[in-house]
Amino acid sequence: MSPSPKRKLCRLVALSFALLCILQATLNISLRLAFSRYIQRGWIYFKHSLYYVSSTENTWNDSREDCLQRGADLVIINSREEQNFIREFKNRTWIGLTDAEKEQTWKWVDGTTPTIRFHTLFVT
Repeated sequence: MSPSPKRKLCRLVALSFALLCILQATLNISLRLAFSRYIQRGWIYFKHSLYYVSSTENTWNDSREDCLQRGADLVIINSREEQNFIREFKNRTWIGLTDAEKEQTWKWVDGTTPTIRFHTLFVT
């Protein structure tokens, strides 16, 4: 006697759910391992982003090159909260604003123009 269509559907749903659970567990483990590798290498986690603060004093260009070699870039500040987080580092830090393309025309390293609220972020 073959199983009813309802029973087949229930088995298929249960099997699909089990496979999704296994996939989710695998992804969680993989992400935790990758995340812990960054943390062990001196990266700092804040609000869904990783930040690296170098102990080496460099120029803006050298600091950006160091970031790019690490697969990152200088920080683009997206909120007051992120600004305050960056300010917590007592060492001087470079941010990703540049006027290299045109003098006194500031852009973030990703090419976007900063909003008004970020013009005076670091003026004390």
